Amino acid sequence: MKVLVLNGSPKAKSDTMVLTNAFLQGLNETGEHQITVIDVIKKEINPCIGCFGCWKKGEGKCIQQDDQNEILEKYVEADLILWSFPLYCYGMPSHLKAVLDRTIPLVQMKMVEVDGRIQHVPLVDFSKKKTVVISGCGFPDWEGNFDGLRIMCRNSFGNLTMICVPETPLLNIKEAKPVADMLTAKFRDAGREYAKNGELREATIAALEEPMISKEEYLKGVNG
Repeated sequence: MKVLVLNGSPKAKSDTMVLTNAFLQGLNETGEHQITVIDVIKKEINPCIGCFGCWKKGEGKCIQQDDQNEILEKYVEADLILWSFPLYCYGMPSHLKAVLDRTIPLVQMKMVEVDGRIQHVPLVDFSKKKTVVISGCGFPDWEGNFDGLRIMCRNSFGNLTMICVPETPLLNIKEAKPVADMLTAKFRDAGREYAKNGELREATIAALEEPMISKEEYLKGVNG
């Protein structure tokens, strides 16, 4: 299986990538998968300019000459695409959202109705691609904070597994190592489960999304 990881964190020491790396360790325990990690912040990705030049040519490429076409090639080849990023203003960080916006060369202008929803006709067979989204935030809970992101990801991706994790700054705090280690161990186990089944059980996702410490403890640490 070819796995493409799009790391949307702007920081070299990423809280979310701690979890993503643990998931990948479990996923690729046997070493049989080919994993490519792209640090999007290091790439030149311009915003989509809405010119529809990609649709006019229909070649699955953007007319802008930056690093996006390299990503599109890997996107097309991948069996599993893993989006890893911190929550920014209840959505993706802008540099990663630009990557998503500029995947439109992979569909056509032509539209069809699928299960009651109008969609663009794809140039690529997305039915066989799987998507995992791992997103962390600095809030002590996820209730209400990931709602907008969930809608966007469900509308954008098929075969989706989505994991939204609160309190992720604890993952790079020395004093929080005991609870952080427990969560990364859960993510390694989740990677093993995904490798075996191609999906995660609802109970597994719920365990991964559970706060590491109480809201009261977390707020005391942040505000202190």
